[in-house]
Amino acid sequence: MAWRLPSTASLAHFCRKLNRLKTLEESTMETSPSRSLSTLDLTLLGVGGMVGVGLYLLTGTVARQMAGPAVLVSYMVAAVAALLAALCYAEFAACVPGPGSAYLFTYVSVGELWAFIIGWNVLLEYLIGGTAVAQACSGYLDSMFDYQIRYLTRTHISTWQVPFLAPYPDFLASGIILLASAFLSCGAHISSWLFHTFTVIKLCVILFIVIMGFSLASLENWSMKEGGFAPFGFSGIMAGSTICFLAFEGFGIITASSKKARNPRKAVPMAITISLGLVATAYILVSTVLTLMVPWHSLDPQSALADAFYQRGYSWAGHIVTAGSFCAIIMALPRILFFLPRRVYTMAADGLFFQVFARVHPRTQVPVMSTLVCGVLMALLALVLDLYALVQILFFGWLFTYTFVAASTIRLRFQKTSPPRSLGRGSPDLEANSSVPLQPVSDDHASGPEPGQLRQALRPYLGFLGECSQGTAVAWALGLLVASAITLNGVLIFGDSALHLPHWGYILLALLSGVTFLLSLTVLAAHQQENLQDTFQVPLVPLTPALSILLNICLMLNLSYLPWLCFFVWLLIGLAVYFGYGIWHSKENLQEPQEQASVHTPYGVAQYSLEEMVQAMQPPAQEPDCTEQPIRP
Repeated sequence: MAWRLPSTASLAHFCRKLNRLKTLEESTMETSPSRSLSTLDLTLLGVGGMVGVGLYLLTGTVARQMAGPAVLVSYMVAAVAALLAALCYAEFAACVPGPGSAYLFTYVSVGELWAFIIGWNVLLEYLIGGTAVAQACSGYLDSMFDYQIRYLTRTHISTWQVPFLAPYPDFLASGIILLASAFLSCGAHISSWLFHTFTVIKLCVILFIVIMGFSLASLENWSMKEGGFAPFGFSGIMAGSTICFLAFEGFGIITASSKKARNPRKAVPMAITISLGLVATAYILVSTVLTLMVPWHSLDPQSALADAFYQRGYSWAGHIVTAGSFCAIIMALPRILFFLPRRVYTMAADGLFFQVFARVHPRTQVPVMSTLVCGVLMALLALVLDLYALVQILFFGWLFTYTFVAASTIRLRFQKTSPPRSLGRGSPDLEANSSVPLQPVSDDHASGPEPGQLRQALRPYLGFLGECSQGTAVAWALGLLVASAITLNGVLIFGDSALHLPHWGYILLALLSGVTFLLSLTVLAAHQQENLQDTFQVPLVPLTPALSILLNICLMLNLSYLPWLCFFVWLLIGLAVYFGYGIWHSKENLQEPQEQASVHTPYGVAQYSLEEMVQAMQPPAQEPDCTEQPIRP
């Protein structure tokens, strides 16, 4: 039997499957949240979401292993990267006429394959994030008992010296995860007063660290005798910035609440900028007093803030810091264990993942299988992996996601989209079609140039671009922009010696990459953009998302090979799952043969504001809410 090559029509149909868009359930579109949040409200939400576990988990690791006292500069660079990413994410979220997650945003606006990759990447981020949080909680608990748990484990259980693996098994971290998973799988929830109490405690402890730390500061700890201010140089500062990026991850709460803002076009960027500035100031002050209290090379990465007070002989202050860090960390773990199974449930409900994970308990309405499987996997990772390796993998995942979001922001800005209409129950259109996909449309009657077309004023000078079909020049320019950003960062970071290039070749490659980046930016700017008056849009497009892409790739290239290797292995596993199962069992695929005659109502998702977080952790009435929340440091 002879093999036949697939026809052009079959190949085109297969490509359409990969890029098909999810249709939104009408119920997710018909409710318009009241716009009651001011700029101050959004700013407070952002500050509350960002100040947390990242401060206790990251500062010691970056100071001890990457940047030394220059960790405060790392926080500055990370704050700029977070600001650019937050602005792009806010516009990307505004493209969907209802609350949702990065997975949903991608599914309804870019395509199914890309949505699966983003969703699959988010699952890895939650797994690694929960593991890192549990290990940080274990480290601070151990410090309260003078590291007796670590001593007993090393004494009575064999240790190993394997790269990227923990030097000894962390049974305490694994036990914490298993207990929390069992707690949540039974449908239990955490009361709101406990959340608010712990939030107040962690803010007070940060203020205590700054005041008490400055009273014990000594400039000798920044002297050349102790290694100087930046003992690892510029490369160490940039590597530390990559890790510090997670400390600002809570900015997602602002974008999640943007649809409730009174004036999102002004309130969202102002709230993001102000909250990031305040949090960055707090992190810089804490890292400054930490490295001035004790020499940076003497810090314990897993419990640096408390350990600094212990070294100076203020055990009572160390206990206060440990209590505050424990409050911040212990609240993050149940939140991760709550949302991770629901991310799995969302993908399974859409048909992209195995249906066994879409089952919920009839009484508690909790996805028990997803909760227990995710908990066991997380416990195994916490048992054997090193905290520093976990942090690197986690940051690579976040940077990859936000690089994709920035590129998608450029792509969507240069195409005309028709958002799903908000249909009331009495609307005659509802009976005809209760779900409308978000997709590019053409409007022959629109006045002025369409988005993606060359600007009218530039046609006499750039007429050759006008000969391209609509969107083609934008697509090529965006691809060249990303490729040139990768090349330029690679040349600048690794240098001519690492790339084995002659000096003139190194300069030539850097110049060609920089010129290509600028030319791509110019071509994008020469095309018409879609301007919406009632939603937030990133200022200075394509410059702002292009700088976000450039900086995110720079931070990614500063990581070791481990996160790259883990990501590509995880991606290969995910692609095998998608092409072996998801592409055929997708609800969009099942609807295709009868899409003209049937009414499709796929699962929708919801997004919580900070005040709704606690209520969301209570068992839902009918089916679990599948909101994605960023891992808030």
